[in-house]
Amino acid sequence: MTTRRNLFIIAGGAALTAACREPARATVSVPDLVVAEGRRGLVVLGGARPRDLGDQAVLSPDGALACAVSRDDAGAPLLLRLDPAKGEPDGRTPIAAGWVPRVISADGANSALTRMPAPDRPAARPRTALLVVAGGRQREYDLGGVVEPDAFTTDGTGLFVLEWLPREAPERYRVRLLDLGSGVLNPLYTRDKVPVPPGAEEEMRGDGRQAVLSPGRDVLYTLYTHQPGHRHTRDLIAGRPGGAHAFVHVLHLAQGWAYCLDLPHPFGEGPAAGHALAVSADGRRLAVADVTSGSLAYADTETLKIERVVAAAKGGDAASLAFTPDGGRVLLGAGPAVTAYDPGTGAVAARWSVPTAVRGLGLNRDGSRVYAGGADEIVWLDAATGALRGRAPVEGLTALRHVR
Repeated sequence: MTTRRNLFIIAGGAALTAACREPARATVSVPDLVVAEGRRGLVVLGGARPRDLGDQAVLSPDGALACAVSRDDAGAPLLLRLDPAKGEPDGRTPIAAGWVPRVISADGANSALTRMPAPDRPAARPRTALLVVAGGRQREYDLGGVVEPDAFTTDGTGLFVLEWLPREAPERYRVRLLDLGSGVLNPLYTRDKVPVPPGAEEEMRGDGRQAVLSPGRDVLYTLYTHQPGHRHTRDLIAGRPGGAHAFVHVLHLAQGWAYCLDLPHPFGEGPAAGHALAVSADGRRLAVADVTSGSLAYADTETLKIERVVAAAKGGDAASLAFTPDGGRVLLGAGPAVTAYDPGTGAVAARWSVPTAVRGLGLNRDGSRVYAGGADEIVWLDAATGALRGRAPVEGLTALRHVR
């Protein structure tokens, strides 16, 4: 899945160390709340208290909440839960040293921590230690093999994880559900809500490029590329050959089923970074871009079928994608440009230049401003004209993560 390296010590709360009270690095007033990821972790710009969250912090799937490790006056570690838009954390839980936040539930009630930051590819190990903090209570799990946390169920009773195989030399993985009550790993359900038969669990070898949460917070969409020889559960059950190069993994966080929405050729043939995923504010439509081939696909989230594929901008090392709040446009970042498309016709509605190659896109709540990550900064544009309205520094920016 997409790795989330979000580090630096949080600068909020009454019991934090002096080093955590340094002001945020951005000196420019940002008109909306923006969370970006830089060389030293997550940074909050705008809002009630701009600050560094650091490299021991992680955002919820929709970016609305965060948890982070800080320290009290005695130097003991604390797990903090906070809304980046507010000034103070709304939850503090003492934890043992050495735990790193990896996943927080959409409602902020549950957090999962491991002993190491998220790796691009995990190392071989016989067992995995996992800590789950829920409502101030915590429980440690000792799981066999190589297990990486991914997302909580909506009711907080389970944690979806990636189980890497084989544990002696991890090179493929499958999604499983950890029952937090029993501590048992279970297979998922099919889209028909029946258990996946033995031997039919999908094992993925490709790159989890990006994950986005549905507006209803009950479905997680993850874009996968480069799946050599991959076979979906439905192919394994039917005895069909696989071979998808890219697909959207649809994981229902309430009902526990998964489905793979295949993307047509040439999606998945180019670099993983050249692909991007977005979901509309009403939750009815997915958009997937591939700037290597210059393709933009639209899918219906109810039928989980591709509606159409249209030509789109080419170029750049990375793709960024976002719907406007009203769903009337899809914005694609490719190289030093943002192109706006009409999702109904596929026509180009506007094209705007930005100072450097785009590293993440987002719009504020009323859709009046477009934010783009760039080289060591974020910039914002007038959504009606594309005029550059401001810029704020973010050292070593790697991606724009959240805007509201």
